[in-house]
Amino acid sequence: MLHERVERLEAMLTPCVLCPHNCRNDRVNGEIAVCYSGRLPIVSSYCVHLGEEPALGGTNGVGNIFFGNCNLRCVYCQNHLISQNRRVERQNEISIERLTDVILELQAQNVHAIGFVSPTHFVPQIIRAVMEAIPKGLALPLIYNTNAYDSVDVLRLLDGIIDIYLPDMKYAVNNDGYLYSKIRDYVTHARPAIAEMHRQVGTDLVVDDSGIVRRGLIIRHLVLPNDIARSEETLEWISTALDPRVTVSIMAQYYPAHRALTIELLNRRVRESEYTRVLRLIDRYQLTNGWIQDFKSHEYYRPDFTDRVRPFKGSQSNISEGVHRHGIDVTDGC
Repeated sequence: MLHERVERLEAMLTPCVLCPHNCRNDRVNGEIAVCYSGRLPIVSSYCVHLGEEPALGGTNGVGNIFFGNCNLRCVYCQNHLISQNRRVERQNEISIERLTDVILELQAQNVHAIGFVSPTHFVPQIIRAVMEAIPKGLALPLIYNTNAYDSVDVLRLLDGIIDIYLPDMKYAVNNDGYLYSKIRDYVTHARPAIAEMHRQVGTDLVVDDSGIVRRGLIIRHLVLPNDIARSEETLEWISTALDPRVTVSIMAQYYPAHRALTIELLNRRVRESEYTRVLRLIDRYQLTNGWIQDFKSHEYYRPDFTDRVRPFKGSQSNISEGVHRHGIDVTDGC
């Protein structure tokens, strides 16, 4: 069954219809389009990451694999050195065999899960590597850490393979997605994608005896200055279209990175009053599960991918204030 899924996913590389861009280029034979990626996966960095939500990272962290050349162009991207440095990142292509080895290397470091960060444009390569890693001992939950600009058709092929979905919900209006991420139809595709993730893994997180998540959905929402993210509309959609018990992670770590310094509405950090307003919405829409990032997280959560081995060495380590069960927990890492 897994082999059949891999073959169906690989067929989507030529022409490429892996994400809603539907570029239809022949990636198997080296044609590139929006994501500037061909047949082989681009791994920009991999490491044990201690800065995810507490019930993901626990004490040992997540083994994160960061894929290069994102299918979005967010002007404020904190990972822009690997997500938008397209020609340079092509130099970080690796074989499927090497990707398999990376997965197993991370598992050997006693992490709680394997996280695929920005995986959308490399799903076939990732799942083939997973298939090859399973007989070699892969036994950890798999995290799909995505911007949510995903194809529902592709996500359906991941049903039963991916254990934990960790999508962003960036915007509530398509025009904002175009202005700040160069995507004209972000909301049109992101909401059905997240709804499909919810259909697969349900509302309630499945945790082990240590409180570490083994299966489920966690929706991240980054608060932006001047309410560019239109947080109320997003939180209302989660509560009404999905379930108010869905786990949310409200993030305060925004700071003006990349091109944001030159954009008037984005060239400052979020004000405490803006963040507090979003936190009040949690009660208004009866969202009962998840985490609230500490307001000062923007001061220390700053990844630096000039160091591909330790990109988070200057960032705060994972905060383990309590195990996620019920209620919104305050954390200062994510």
